[in-house]
Amino acid sequence: MAKQPMLKFVKIERDMPEKREASVRSHDFDEIYAEFAKAKAEEQASRCSQCGVPYCQSHCPLHNNIPDWLNLTATGRLEEAYEISQATNTFPEICGRICPQDRLCEGNCVIEQSGHGTVTIGSVEKYITDTAWEQGWVKPAAPAVERSESVGIIGAGPGGLAAADMLRRAGVQVIVYDRYDRGGGLLTYGIPGFKLEKDVVMRRIKQLEDGGVRFVFNCNVGQDMSFDEIRDQHDAVIIATGVYKSRDLRGPGAGAKGIVKAIDYLTASNRTANFGDSVPEFESGELNAKGKRVVVIGGGDTAMDCLRTAIRQGAESVKCLYRRDRANMPGSQRETANAEEEGVQFEWLTAPKGFKGDETVEAVMVQKMRLGLPDATGRQSPELIEGADYEEPADLVIKALGFEPEDLQTLWGAPELEVTRWGTVKAEFTSGRTALPGVYAVGDIVRGASLVVWAIRDGRDCAEHVLKDFEKLAAIAAE
Repeated sequence: MAKQPMLKFVKIERDMPEKREASVRSHDFDEIYAEFAKAKAEEQASRCSQCGVPYCQSHCPLHNNIPDWLNLTATGRLEEAYEISQATNTFPEICGRICPQDRLCEGNCVIEQSGHGTVTIGSVEKYITDTAWEQGWVKPAAPAVERSESVGIIGAGPGGLAAADMLRRAGVQVIVYDRYDRGGGLLTYGIPGFKLEKDVVMRRIKQLEDGGVRFVFNCNVGQDMSFDEIRDQHDAVIIATGVYKSRDLRGPGAGAKGIVKAIDYLTASNRTANFGDSVPEFESGELNAKGKRVVVIGGGDTAMDCLRTAIRQGAESVKCLYRRDRANMPGSQRETANAEEEGVQFEWLTAPKGFKGDETVEAVMVQKMRLGLPDATGRQSPELIEGADYEEPADLVIKALGFEPEDLQTLWGAPELEVTRWGTVKAEFTSGRTALPGVYAVGDIVRGASLVVWAIRDGRDCAEHVLKDFEKLAAIAAE
């Protein structure tokens, strides 16, 4: 008998896990939300309307079977809920923590459209898989039968790891090459611990290692190994490098000390705060906000991560400059609200035009903007307001303007690797096949900077097509 009947959204209000007070959480890098208790998870899952057309599922890039695992959670069948959840998602506990649910599944929840408040899908998803780890339901990615085929994966971020998981479960021999000393990519070194604690990522890396996936860290393709060497060692290669080249700022004084890239700043913070690594640039103060007037330029999720990290490092003040208004910013509204609670000041409709200071930055020269006509994307374009400039004092300026692909053709000495005019690798969507035989590409290096959940989707889809291509080759060889 069901412990919790469904369709309780008319009786039970939406409720999130308890959030730690800003005055407390702003001094550490622990996750800000507590875990749902069993009863609360069942209660919130029971609010699902079990609608005939589940828009939550169709708007999830992985098409997770959300209504079914909510039903199973509400009725106390949690192990089955986990099995359904992980059937389509390699890392459900990670997506439950960092996916922008307000723009995906929860933002399209039917009961949200009717004014009852969305089901807290992300928090229940996180609860299900965290419980699965505690109960020992999560097993290594060990295959029943070993295969002879070998796949090399360049990049240990979410796309590469998702592909590695599926291929290894099918018995393929998998080696993952990564430039960093730990796996996870931006999950490890880009996203702060207060959104994604690092033991959550590291246990997934260990799960893959225990299942037989081999990792080669501190490996820069083009320096430590050539692209051709990796191709020669494997039957197929998957490029899953992500995009790490930071968009830059121009203008007077843009080269002054104290103006840094978001990825460098976040990597230094994650290394020191979450792993206890020694980072000279952090220890010297170059990548440390303590006691400084910090200005972050940008309005995406990376900017939010930088702002909230600076608060935790003990900055004197933290301000965000964004050239559009709040309604038009690309970052999560939830993250913006969390930043405001923690003491971040947002200066909407502002953009930098240069920097003051002899050798070290002392201020940002700011120009005020207004919104004009919509651009090609439908967002209103910012326009300069003449004569409304001012100076914003700053000791540390962080550029969080987004990421672009690195020049892989040059870095890897691989001019035969086809790229688009944006520098992304040319590959078929879904399969990930490139024009090079046996070479595939997935995630941001194909899409451009995007969401973790899309990288997972691409990695899983690509792995499926790699296996199909292996079967075709085997059939041809048997003829």
